[in-house]
Order: sequence, then C-alpha cells, then structure tokens
Amino acid sequence: MGRYVIRRLLQMIPVFFGATLLIFLMVHVMGDPVAGLCGDRACDAATAARLKQEFGLDEPVGQQYLTYMGNVFVGDFGTAFNGQPVTELMAAAFPVTIRLTLVAVVFEIVIGISLGVLTGLRRGRPIDTAVLLLTLVVISVPTFVTGLVLQLLLGVRWGVIKPSVSSGAPVDELLIPGLVLASVSLAYVTRLTRTSIAENRRADYVRTAVAKGLPRRRVITRHLLRNSLIPVVTFIGTDVGALMGGAIVTERIFNIHGVGFQLYQGILRQSTQTVVGFVTVLVLVFLLANLIVDLLYAVLDPRIRYA
Repeated sequence: MGRYVIRRLLQMIPVFFGATLLIFLMVHVMGDPVAGLCGDRACDAATAARLKQEFGLDEPVGQQYLTYMGNVFVGDFGTAFNGQPVTELMAAAFPVTIRLTLVAVVFEIVIGISLGVLTGLRRGRPIDTAVLLLTLVVISVPTFVTGLVLQLLLGVRWGVIKPSVSSGAPVDELLIPGLVLASVSLAYVTRLTRTSIAENRRADYVRTAVAKGLPRRRVITRHLLRNSLIPVVTFIGTDVGALMGGAIVTERIFNIHGVGFQLYQGILRQSTQTVVGFVTVLVLVFLLANLIVDLLYAVLDPRIRYA
C-alpha cells in the first residue's frame, strides 16, 4: 500500500505541472491582460509598460511560468490586478465553495444512492420507470435553467428561501444552491447505482448469501451494496473537483462569492494570477480526490490489494 501511494504521488507531479502550464498558456491566449485594466480606453504606452513590469508581464511566457511556479511553492500566488493578494481571495472563496460542494455531495450520496438502491431492487416496476424518467428530465435540463426556476419559485414568488445567499453563506442558505449544483450528478449517481445493484443481484455470492438464510437487510448492506458502490465511489470522487470548478453558474445565479465567482471575475478582467492560482489549487484537489477514491477501493472490496 505504501509503495502504491508513493507511486501515485509521483505520478501526480507531471500531471500537476502539465495542467498548470496548460491553463497558464490558455490565460495568456485570451489577450493582453493590461488592456483590461484601462476599461474601454486603451492604456497609454507608459502606463502599459509600468503595469507589465509591475506584474512581470514583460518577460517571456516560459520565464513567467517558472517564476510563478517558484513563488507558488513558497505560498505566494501573486497579486490580483485590484492589488489584493490572491491568497486572501482564496481564503475568502474556498471555504464557501467547500461548504457548497459538501452540501452537493451529501445530496448525491443520500438521495442518489437511496433512489439507485430502491430502483435497482425493483427493476421494471412503476417506481423504477418513474425515477428513470425523472433522472432523464434532470439530465436534459441545463443547470442554469434549474437554478433560475428554483430561485424564481422558491425565492421570489413563494418566499421559502432567500433569492441570493448572504455574504457569510451559512449552510442553511446553501441547501437549494447545493441541490442545483448536484442535480445532474445526482441523476447519474442514481442511474449508476441502479445498474450496479441490478447486475450484482444475479451474482453467485448474493445467491449464496440468500441461500444461507441471511436476513434481507444484511444481504443488501453487507454483500450487495458494498460491492455495487465501487463505480459510484469512483464517480463521486472525481465529481468533487468538477463540482468545485464547475460551480460558476450556480454561484452566479445565487450570488455566492466562492471559487466560481472569483474565477469568473478573473476571466472577465483577464487576471492571470487569479485564474491560474485558483485553478492550481483545484488541480491539487482533483488529484487528491482521485487518490482517496483509489484507496477506498480496497476498503469496499477486500479482494483488491495494491502492490
């Protein structure tokens, strides 16, 4: 196990540098970041030159990347164009998005897996058909439509929730945004769990457990569900990074000042330091989530052993 973890950590190094280099180059392709600082009017030559020197934009792109990564390893993610250190933006944004992501993941686990188990055990019955149709509708509707409709009905017309999340972003105000963020993934988790449960019900070890006279609840929880969760855990683990990075739409709809909000502002203002800094942390989150998922395989299925 220890050698496997070390090997996986070493494999993360080229992935980390490749992903950060790619996003660094993509941000530079968007255009001259200094031009965005001067609004509709073009910067005069002296101001543009001073700003480029101040932010290190007068150096070759390769040198900028090496300098930036060197600073990242000592905890310096640079300064946004508004003069605020990127680490301060991260300290304010990441706790909010982490809370929003945790709410979304809880919805995926509780509702998605429960509906998947229910429909997998009752395959072909009316409840199975109804859930399949409902998940198909959820997958077909874009997230921004779901968010705007729920905001209009629950927030504006019925007054059940606040249309916009307050600056502190407490958990109770993040329930509906979390449901919106998790909606599509929740539907996939339901379908994935249903298929896995339905297939494993016919497996020899399940029939053996039933033939031994074990209680139905024990057969489902100890034998059927445990082995059926491996693909679901894979999906949810990889979805954590996608939820954090893909929360831009949900955070814009509910005015949540999280990672998505800061990324949107960074892209809008062509702030290289902000965009690359946030994406760098998201890449690390994604890599660590995948490593944890791989290690969970051995917990769910004792037959899996890592060399």
